[in-house]
Amino acid sequence: MKIPALLVASHIVPWNVDKNIRLSPQNGLCLNALHDKAFDKGLISIDSSYKVVLSQAVAREKSNSALLDFEGQKITLPEKFLPSLEFLSYHQSNIFKN
Repeated sequence: MKIPALLVASHIVPWNVDKNIRLSPQNGLCLNALHDKAFDKGLISIDSSYKVVLSQAVAREKSNSALLDFEGQKITLPEKFLPSLEFLSYHQSNIFKN
């Protein structure tokens, strides 16, 4: 994203689920506003290879290209504090709509 003002810090495990990991840098992803909302609503997730997975709830239509274009793409990872695979697994099991 070349417009930093549109980037947000997104929690992998929602803020209200576990107060002990709320501020963990491993519980965060830097996403644009659209992908943050899609992640929160379970329309996208990140797998154990750090690749974007789309929910079956996302219609495979051209109008959804803002999500479809990222399916299977590996996310850009930070140099330290990688997103926790445990937290990503929680997201896939409890939030992701598949």
